[in-house]
Amino acid sequence: MKKLFFTTMALCTLGFLFSCDTREENNISISIIKIDSVKIPQEKMDLFTTQTIKTYSTYTSGCDRFYDYDYRIDNLNRFVTSYTYKENNVCTQVAYVGANQFNFKPVDKGTYTFKFWNGKDNAGNDLWITKTIVVE
Repeated sequence: MKKLFFTTMALCTLGFLFSCDTREENNISISIIKIDSVKIPQEKMDLFTTQTIKTYSTYTSGCDRFYDYDYRIDNLNRFVTSYTYKENNVCTQVAYVGANQFNFKPVDKGTYTFKFWNGKDNAGNDLWITKTIVVE
């Protein structure tokens, strides 16, 4: 009985190992992308309400897609950086503008300052689009 059990376990393990997908994954690279513009529907809002903030970025090819935001908090300051991923596939080289969004739900009253990364200047300094939201 033990022999049958161990033989069955060995066959199941071998079957599992050989059933794994061995296709190569596409090479994907992640990089920062500047935010060209921002749409904030309400510059004043109530505490504990939610509003959707949209950002717009220009992607350089059909292989570029939105990846995620880096959203850093420093008291009432918010620093938002957008990231893109690129699949190394054959794709169109046509640039396009993509819109992405995140929700903002404040839990403290005050004036929130949002800084959206907008690239670098000629000296290599970060450029920011600054927006404020007053929470009452």
